[in-house]
Amino acid sequence: MSFAENLKKLPGISHLAAINLLDKDDVLVASIENKPGSQGSLAVYNHLAQTYGSINAEAARKGMEIFAEHTEDERLNPGKHPNIARLIAIEQGAPALRVKHIFEI
Repeated sequence: MSFAENLKKLPGISHLAAINLLDKDDVLVASIENKPGSQGSLAVYNHLAQTYGSINAEAARKGMEIFAEHTEDERLNPGKHPNIARLIAIEQGAPALRVKHIFEI
């Protein structure tokens, strides 16, 4: 399935302003905001956090499946999709990340 098809199956994100990704020392590694251009990534990371509790190796593998054709594009063009690059790094042994949801007010 394509990323667009996979995205339709994920929970909604209208209640989220962003997701912050934190390392083991609670240092902010990245923030994915609810804005055009990053809403797909926000939906994927939200789903992974809800399903796996963190962005660990298992979650990263599932995320790469959900991103579908974009995962291959990132492999061919490293750095083009930073949110997928992060999943690839975690799948390859980088430390897991904790997710903090930032809710819309």
